[in-house]
Amino acid sequence: MPEGYIRISDTPVMRVRADMKGKGPPAAFGLLESRLPTLRGRRFYAAIQPSPDGGEEYWACVARVDADDPAKMQLETGVIPGGWYARRKVLDWEKVVDEGRLPAMFDDMVRAEEANFDPSRPSVEFYRSQEELLLMVPVKGPPSSKVG
Repeated sequence: MPEGYIRISDTPVMRVRADMKGKGPPAAFGLLESRLPTLRGRRFYAAIQPSPDGGEEYWACVARVDADDPAKMQLETGVIPGGWYARRKVLDWEKVVDEGRLPAMFDDMVRAEEANFDPSRPSVEFYRSQEELLLMVPVKGPPSSKVG
């Protein structure tokens, strides 16, 4: 279930696509992080969207800063689309990921927002800190009493 709603702006990112039939998201984040001169002060995301083959596309992302040179770093660029998202805070997220519970949490949020869900935009993981992860599911807009 979502805990609230948030409106975000378009976020330009550098990204690595995860091989979901191979080593998956951890390998994509490992490659992404290895190309950065430092991780300090960086904002990390994942963008997840259904793929045409019935699976999903998972992109490990980092918000771009002015000093970034994606071509030199050999990283693809993209944008996490802005708009309204239902959000849920996950504490101790590494344990949740290790236990494989994250997909079910996203599924619960999508079901709860079924009539309001916006499939044209990706769901987003925002790694706010080592302890806190925000799950964000794209919605057309918030119920007026739940903004914040």
